[in-house]
Amino acid sequence: MAFEPPQRLVRALGEAYGEQAAGDWLGRLPRLAQEALAERELTCERVQAPGGRSSLVVLARRPDGGQRALKLAPGPARPELERAALAHWNGWGAVQLTDAAGSLPGGAGAVPGDPAAAGDGVLLLERLHCEVSLRSLPEAKALLEAAGVVRKLWVAPADGHPFETVEERTARQAEPMGKAPDEFSPLVEAALAARAELIAGAPELLLLHGNFRQGKVLAGDRTPWLAVGPDPLVGERAYDLARLVRDRIEDQIATAAGASATRRRINRLADSLDVERERLHGWTLFRAVESGVRAMAAGRRQDGEMLLEFAGWL
Repeated sequence: MAFEPPQRLVRALGEAYGEQAAGDWLGRLPRLAQEALAERELTCERVQAPGGRSSLVVLARRPDGGQRALKLAPGPARPELERAALAHWNGWGAVQLTDAAGSLPGGAGAVPGDPAAAGDGVLLLERLHCEVSLRSLPEAKALLEAAGVVRKLWVAPADGHPFETVEERTARQAEPMGKAPDEFSPLVEAALAARAELIAGAPELLLLHGNFRQGKVLAGDRTPWLAVGPDPLVGERAYDLARLVRDRIEDQIATAAGASATRRRINRLADSLDVERERLHGWTLFRAVESGVRAMAAGRRQDGEMLLEFAGWL
């Protein structure tokens, strides 16, 4: 069958790596998918759509009828780190790896910023109910279930782990924030000041999901909810929880009580997961401003303005 990448993936890769570089990898994607399926003796059922922003997921079957999800990602999406994190969790709170193969033949590693580089990652995963995420639940129930899942993921990393730290990742993110338009300077300065203070007093070094939110938790069979799509790193729990605070941001922006509701959400999440409220507040501010500035730079002005309005409430 034809492996047509979802438009969501095409747009996101073009934004991240440039149209030409993204097009090169997307052009090779049908062959990569066919080879990965053949190597594992899988039959394709369909491509998951709208899918993610950094990978193609093919829903497939084994010869014995067992269902699997085959995930293909370009090198800069760091699929090898996702594999390492999933292997370390070993199905505890997260989707389970089901084979040991790491990449297709063709090279030793990825060239930073080039999705067409060698080392295209292939992950074979247990099949979850991809159409059912925590976003399908009422808000209060979704946050309760999310807290239960993310708590399982916060474990000590293995010795010699390959993951970057929160300090390293946010240092990279902070650099382009200084180029934001002057109208956003007060928010950017507040976010950078919060980061500096948080980094100076980082209390723990745990394995984090890195991109945890309601849409990254899917319904499963062996347990009700499992996390998918980590962008793993090591650091403190408050950083990981900060992205969850702004979930369903459209609903928060649309209500007159959005600012007070956001502060209550921070307090509830912090208290339920034994995280300091001030640290969760600070990381929520930094991550919202960083995402907002990045969206504006990419031309997604509506998304950027919404994120920065949210950050202004904090």
